[in-house]
Amino acid sequence: MTALMIDSPWAVGMIVVVALLLFGGTRLAGLGKSAGRAIKEFKEETSGVLGTPQVDQSGRIDQAAQPGPDS
Repeated sequence: MTALMIDSPWAVGMIVVVALLLFGGTRLAGLGKSAGRAIKEFKEETSGVLGTPQVDQSGRIDQAAQPGPDS
């Protein structure tokens, strides 16, 4: 099995054009939005596991997410 070799800007451009023709701009925008939301949720969940503090929308650290002195 050979790897997909995309080594020129023309190849990338052609792939983008074909994707737009097949799926349309609206569906690709929705796919990008869904991917961004999934990445955001993943980061939020893993930050709790790794012990990094949770920061809310206003930029304040969520005290409930902070580990206590006995942990």
